[in-house]
Amino acid sequence: MTSAHSETGPLDLNGKLLVAMPSMGDSRFERSVIMLCAHSDKGAMGLILNKPSADVRMSDVLDQLEIQPSKKAAAMPVHFGGPVETGRGFVLHSSDYQSSLHTLSVPGGFGMTATLDILEEIARDQGPSRAIMMLGYAGWGPGQLENEIGHNGWLTADASANLVFSTSASDKWVETVKSLGIDPLGLSSTAGHA
Repeated sequence: MTSAHSETGPLDLNGKLLVAMPSMGDSRFERSVIMLCAHSDKGAMGLILNKPSADVRMSDVLDQLEIQPSKKAAAMPVHFGGPVETGRGFVLHSSDYQSSLHTLSVPGGFGMTATLDILEEIARDQGPSRAIMMLGYAGWGPGQLENEIGHNGWLTADASANLVFSTSASDKWVETVKSLGIDPLGLSSTAGHA
């Protein structure tokens, strides 16, 4: 497990995955895997990777924006990215795409774009080779995430393109925990604090 601070200063969690511990008290984050897109002393912003929406598809989002999608784009699932700004879209994608307006580079070979141009390009099958569309994001104020990690609310893990884009949403939590060398069955909500 990683502590919130190292001997050289604050922990840099940019591009890391947060894995919700079973003791997480917030049901919105139960068994969540979150890609941290931005982390600094001013706070943190991330996108939940494993909560697909049961009733929203990319075709719904594009229809609202009056963008005609290809069949492939129309079938893309839309995920619940987090409880903040749930009407706003965010696309986590492979680093082979760069918006002409703004793409946030995320360490590990990822990018995050929240501008309309990426949706237009995805609709024409010209966007990034790999992408996940989310509505909303998860946010933390200064020191809040470090405090939650310190109280065993989250584990941190390295992100891989395979884990982020190829692992099914239903398997992402288990596979991320396994990537840490931990048996998911060994985690319990009543585990003690080390």
